[in-house]
Amino acid sequence: MKLIDQLKKNQWVQRCERLIGRIRHLRPVFWVPVLVVALSLYVVFVPHTFWKNVWISIKGNTPLICMLFVFCLLLLSLVWSTGQSIDAYVFSLFNRHGTRPRWLDRTMLLLTELGNGIVTLIIAFVLYFAVNAHLAYEFVLGTLTLWLVVELMKAVIRRPRPFIYLEDVRVVGIRARGKSFPSGHTSQAFYMATMLLQYFQGNFAAALVLYVLASLVGATRMYMGMHYPRDVLAGAILGTFWGFIGVLVNAVIFRLVI
Repeated sequence: MKLIDQLKKNQWVQRCERLIGRIRHLRPVFWVPVLVVALSLYVVFVPHTFWKNVWISIKGNTPLICMLFVFCLLLLSLVWSTGQSIDAYVFSLFNRHGTRPRWLDRTMLLLTELGNGIVTLIIAFVLYFAVNAHLAYEFVLGTLTLWLVVELMKAVIRRPRPFIYLEDVRVVGIRARGKSFPSGHTSQAFYMATMLLQYFQGNFAAALVLYVLASLVGATRMYMGMHYPRDVLAGAILGTFWGFIGVLVNAVIFRLVI
């Protein structure tokens, strides 16, 4: 609790919070063209051999196809009226039941930023200079494409957020703009966890920590009143799918045994 208070008082943390707050106030419609331009520039400057390896890695991979199938089933379930009732009930368990001390709200606000796409780009920046430029390319590519897909899906599916559709929703922090399905923060968190997992091969403790942190990000989205359970589950599947693509690409390019 003291550590959280100290972090809140730190000037760099406060500046990051202000920056994230300003970005959140931008309408989602502005993100799509920005992401398209960024992705287009990325495609132009990355070597052709990189894209050739991407196709070789993805082609004929059964687990990825299975994950896509499950994601499609989850998407189709949105038209199931009973599913909405289950969503609302599970959401209430995370959002309203039990005590909600102030320190827990602050902790959730801090944890949820682990799924912010900007955090992923910062990690990619560090990887570029400290580890490997090609790995940084993969992080940037995965983050931009995943971000774009999430925004496009939200624009098409147009599922209202819980605090708009349900009554007595407890909102922690700033009300997020845009639609609800899928959860962007959760997808980014699981993407990062899956990508980083390849560097902890056989380390069960590291895998557990990575996916527990990613799962906590998903839990914060319901706790804060921003997403339904199916939004979070869809984000987890989508992020893991994107991460596995990155791992496969990495295995081909750098001859890693994943």
